[in-house]
Amino acid sequence: MFSQALRDIARPTYAEILEALKRSDGMAVSELAKQLQMSYMGVKQHCVNLEKKGYLKTWRVPRTQVGRPEKLYRLTEACEELFPQAGVSLTLNLLQGIRQLYGESAPEKMLFHHFEDQRQRWAERMKGRNSLAEKATKLAELRDSEGCFSKCTYEAQDGLRIEEYHHPMSAIFKTYPNAIRMELQMMEQLLGSRLSRKTADTGKGREVIIYEISSLGSPAERGVFNGVQQ
Repeated sequence: MFSQALRDIARPTYAEILEALKRSDGMAVSELAKQLQMSYMGVKQHCVNLEKKGYLKTWRVPRTQVGRPEKLYRLTEACEELFPQAGVSLTLNLLQGIRQLYGESAPEKMLFHHFEDQRQRWAERMKGRNSLAEKATKLAELRDSEGCFSKCTYEAQDGLRIEEYHHPMSAIFKTYPNAIRMELQMMEQLLGSRLSRKTADTGKGREVIIYEISSLGSPAERGVFNGVQQ
């Protein structure tokens, strides 16, 4: 999601379109119009304008039925600067300075402290969520508020999992890959369940981070997600 300051100066409809596309693999104008409850022509004009500004590009996929390939809109790399980046340049410079002053292991100790602090803060906000489904839903909500574009899903084939379409610390993870493990352990402690983290190709030129949640414990402990027993 965008910062409030950016929302204040940007066209609200533009922000809604960009956020909807950020959470998807690409959407047709008809899909956007339905989701945003706007007119088809209104959304189409906004998409054309955003494409001219360099924020959107088109992607054509074959229809399952007879007809011309369907035209989808997707975000360009120019949009990345619009979404939370956790002050990447400053953070990396600070961690490098800490390494020079206090030794090779110092940056990872600082990152561990960050995730431990986050775990404690989020644990307070997750109180009262007893089942695994409730905890996973709340955790996805908390991570979404931090700019991860998270959602909790459940399907019989895939089970319970959290999907994310952005991560504000992605550049930090490239420099300090052990931080990925730290974050994963923090999430496991909050859920009280094992997680496996993987990056999947959506098949449309985008990647999504998937946290697969082990459904351990009794049915009562696992809980119900959208009316489906885990």
